[in-house]
Amino acid sequence: MHPARGTLLYLALATSCAPRAAPQGTAQDPDSSHATAAAEHAMSGMSMPLGVEDLHMKLTAERRAAPGDSTRAAALVTRMRSALTKYRDVRVAEADGFRQFLPGVKNQPVYHYTNRLNALEAMMRFDPDHPTSLLYQRGPRDSLVLVGAMYTAPARLSDDDLDQRIPLSVARWHEHVNWCIPPRGGVQHWRDSTAGHPVFGPQSPIASAEACTAVGGRFLPRIFGWMVHVNAFASDDPRVIWAVHH
Repeated sequence: MHPARGTLLYLALATSCAPRAAPQGTAQDPDSSHATAAAEHAMSGMSMPLGVEDLHMKLTAERRAAPGDSTRAAALVTRMRSALTKYRDVRVAEADGFRQFLPGVKNQPVYHYTNRLNALEAMMRFDPDHPTSLLYQRGPRDSLVLVGAMYTAPARLSDDDLDQRIPLSVARWHEHVNWCIPPRGGVQHWRDSTAGHPVFGPQSPIASAEACTAVGGRFLPRIFGWMVHVNAFASDDPRVIWAVHH
């Protein structure tokens, strides 16, 4: 997946499913249409300036493996495969409340089916059986093939808290930061560009409050909380299962 498209899609997913009460320290925009507009714009194929994704993505620090980390990670994958295998049939996922995000956007590298109730639950506790999103890719004859799941966590959690959910020596959670978005009521400005690059959103080189104010935008230091993909059905190779996705 192109980094810009992945970043926008994850962010838009979080915006669409997160509860309306923002976690402490999280900037939040009441106009939820901005994320969908940005995601659709990203899917239209605009290129991202070199290195810009690093301005808008924060990863948990790499940790040295602690005793039991690999065992915990392997147990999580085993549990996911047992609990979520029924969702190989996307109709079962839909019956359980998972809904395709951005259904109007065709040929997505990964299709996210998101459950809002699971997203709310993730704000309070981690349940591997209840991922925020199921991840699918297109297969033969236009089928959908389950490849994994996305888990979310509130921004207030520390690295130690995240490590309790999934060991940080194995997985690296990420969050989306330093967004400059259009002024209120200015959704049409999502398509503004300068020198061939977007003025607003995570494809923009703007990543500070001062620079955002200078273009008349609103600066969001963080967009909701933490996210991580676990590609439990894509491969038996840990490098694939725990790959960092932007």
